[in-house]
Amino acid sequence: MSDKQSIWTLDTFLQFRPSLRGNYKADVAVIGGGMAGILTAYFLQQRGVDVVVLEAGRIGRGQTRNTTAKISCQHGLIYHRLLRDFGLELAQQYANAQQQAVELYRHMAGAGGIDCAFQDAPSYLYSTCRTTELERELRAAEKLWIPAGFMTSTELPFAVKGAVRFANQAQFQPLRFLQAIAKTLTIFENTMVRAVEGERIYTEGGIVQAGEIVVATHYPFVNVPGFYFLRMYQERSYVLALRHAQRLEGMYLGIDAQGYSLRGYGETVLLGGQGHRCGEHPAESCYESLRQAARQIYPSSVEIRGWSAQDCMTLDGVPYIGQYSAGTPGLYVATGFGKWGMTNSMVAAVLLSDSILGKANDCADIFSPQRFHLRATLRRVCRDRAHWLRGMTLGFVHVPKKRLEKVPNGQGAIVKYQGKTAGVYKNFKGETFVVSARCPHLGCRLNWNPDELSWDCPCHGSRFDYRGFLIDNPAMQGNGF
Repeated sequence: MSDKQSIWTLDTFLQFRPSLRGNYKADVAVIGGGMAGILTAYFLQQRGVDVVVLEAGRIGRGQTRNTTAKISCQHGLIYHRLLRDFGLELAQQYANAQQQAVELYRHMAGAGGIDCAFQDAPSYLYSTCRTTELERELRAAEKLWIPAGFMTSTELPFAVKGAVRFANQAQFQPLRFLQAIAKTLTIFENTMVRAVEGERIYTEGGIVQAGEIVVATHYPFVNVPGFYFLRMYQERSYVLALRHAQRLEGMYLGIDAQGYSLRGYGETVLLGGQGHRCGEHPAESCYESLRQAARQIYPSSVEIRGWSAQDCMTLDGVPYIGQYSAGTPGLYVATGFGKWGMTNSMVAAVLLSDSILGKANDCADIFSPQRFHLRATLRRVCRDRAHWLRGMTLGFVHVPKKRLEKVPNGQGAIVKYQGKTAGVYKNFKGETFVVSARCPHLGCRLNWNPDELSWDCPCHGSRFDYRGFLIDNPAMQGNGF
């Protein structure tokens, strides 16, 4: 079994930053120290703004360290859908913003001399069984002036029916890049934000006052206004780092039901897949399913790392970047990046820093959190509400029959314990860990994730380890019994 840490942590250690002790004042406060938050703070500081970053844990230790770090404007089968649901003008905004993001990374890594293993690489969508969607996506890309071409063969060690190639894309080592741009920033780590009221940010260590506030916490923790918990859900996916696999020059994403994500990093190949909605873990281990695929695709490979990622998905497939809500001037948000966090982090940093500095940006409308496109949203609303209702009612309509002593060693289960519904995990030594079966965010019933030994929320994606400690937001506290 490999270490469940991403490959990026093997060669990069980010320096520790102090926690906030006492009160602090700045022009702008950025809440969240992932790629989006750090980039936003970096751009603002470069333009002379006094900015501070508040991070609940360590910078780069959330979703940024778990990315596959593709820097690409090719985001799955997205451009045909954008043209259909949003129209040409807004679809062009999305395409332009993403292509500009790729070029900005290229410029910063090159001109800034950042040693982050930056490498130009084409990006491919592929299928082993059909071409209709690929050809449709190619036509959409061409309509939006994205250089793309169709191929029937690739460097992959298996045959494809077809592939769409986007040129001039890139890949890098994200933590090295983050380390470089964070060097001169004022950052407070291990500083959990508890509330935002006007220009005041309340933390356990003190109060921060700022005229402009950016919430870049992956999933927004302020429920009202904004109501992002009604407009997003979260998905999990899994990655293996393989040695002794055929090296890849390009980046790949399969569109088939069992399609895989692949990219190279030095002598290593990253193989990803097995995505599912958070809190709805399949019966078979996702890691084991991915290992079976690795044995088929790269029979001589050796697994050196395996880890998982979690992504916020909006109902219309486009991130929310801009003013947090119509009634909160000075409060901004960046969330819902889907599975394309690197380019969308750059897009968010550009849009938010421009907005804070009063500079117009002609790509802003498509990302506005105040948008509502019925056609783009309606398809997913009913399905998402069904997930939410099921999560809220589980446990009320059905009482768990298992008792504590019935839970086998090495497994977790929902049981009746001390008159309450509880989540119980027993390790292989028989030690028992009991937590609340309800998510403290909005009360949804949690489900056991045997791959990660965690309790996951199917409604909004909060996650807790088997001891009840918070792993992923939007919850703001653990779920101790």
